[in-house]
Amino acid sequence: MAGGKKKSSTAPSRFQKTLSSIWQDKHMVLFKTEYTLLVTAVLWFLEIAINIWVIQKVSYTEIDWKAYMDEVEGVINGTYDYTQLKGDTGPLVYPAGFVYIFTGLYYLTDHGHNIRLGQYVFAVFYLINLLLVMRIYHRTKKVPPYVFFFICCASYRIHSIFILRLFNDPVAMMLCFGAINLFLDGRWTLGCALYSLAVSVKMNVLLFAPGLLFLLLCEFGLWKTLPRLALCAVIQLVLGLPFLLVNPVGYVSRAFDLGRQFLFKWTVNWRFLPEDVFLNRYFHLALLLAHITTLLLFALKRWKRSGSSIWTILKDPSERKETAHKVNADQMVLILFTSNFIGMCFSRSLHYQFYVWYFHTLPYLLWSGGVKKLAHLLRVLILGLIELSWNTYPSTNYSSLSLHVCHLIILLCLWLNPNPASPSHRSENKAKSH
Repeated sequence: MAGGKKKSSTAPSRFQKTLSSIWQDKHMVLFKTEYTLLVTAVLWFLEIAINIWVIQKVSYTEIDWKAYMDEVEGVINGTYDYTQLKGDTGPLVYPAGFVYIFTGLYYLTDHGHNIRLGQYVFAVFYLINLLLVMRIYHRTKKVPPYVFFFICCASYRIHSIFILRLFNDPVAMMLCFGAINLFLDGRWTLGCALYSLAVSVKMNVLLFAPGLLFLLLCEFGLWKTLPRLALCAVIQLVLGLPFLLVNPVGYVSRAFDLGRQFLFKWTVNWRFLPEDVFLNRYFHLALLLAHITTLLLFALKRWKRSGSSIWTILKDPSERKETAHKVNADQMVLILFTSNFIGMCFSRSLHYQFYVWYFHTLPYLLWSGGVKKLAHLLRVLILGLIELSWNTYPSTNYSSLSLHVCHLIILLCLWLNPNPASPSHRSENKAKSH
């Protein structure tokens, strides 16, 4: 007994072993995925200082904040007809969740006048969003830790969107990444509720919907998926009820305007086209057709298990002959991020604030599957070219073409990715984990 106590007292603690391991592998800390948590923790605390510095030293740029405040002020003053709500930049075109959240910000920032406080609130949103993104990457362990420097500290445009412009896009994406974390934890019902709340802030989050529907069908089958879809619909109905009771057509047509026309002068991705082509309805229909076709091809060929019928996922899991359609964390994130990315590739017009819609998913897509054959330097170069394209203002023929080339490379590599649901791919991943 005494000898045992003496041995335990001199044995190195778990903390000491961890430090020793880090010191021994110090040259690999930035490359080994097991150090993701350590590197992201350091970068997250560094981001606190960066956000404070940017807010204090870089000038705020007014674009939509005053318009947001005017729009919610109309609701506060008793106007519930969506067609009558507008700001400096035009009519209110966001769902009801936006109104409630920015009404809270309206009161918190002294009717929108205390912009500096608003910037610090959005800095908090940024840090929460970063935590949620880092947790997703930590769960999947797909991306080497050094890449996280490009995810946060190195992006001027993302900091600008969050804390120098105060757009509503970051709020929607923060809620969306929160929902994805819940899906990873197996809390599907709560995740669907949070996802619906994200859609109620800005409907761009619907780009994740095809992938989410596929995952729900894989996890629950058709009949058990329907209640979760109903929950999403009920949340939209409840949030929009005050406006639906006054002018239902006006609310739906404004808040969920799928045919909304964008101005050519703000486009990031189609600058090389003549303006009349950009505004042409047939061009928009062609993009929609390409979007739907690409999603169907990925669902049929890349997301489902090779050799199995797509109709299998409609059955209740207990009635299936096999459990191959159960997805792990890696497959789940890949499907959701790919769904959103396809939507971005075929978007009618990407504006500068839309960068946040997919920025945090790009490293994951670049380090997934078939893209592994690309050298680290090439993948970092693609990230850099995408960042440069989004930072070119106004956009040029070259920046738009460069963005499309990068998108095409990523999309092609995702298509060449070995089917993540195939038995060989799963056994290969299992072997690597051992």
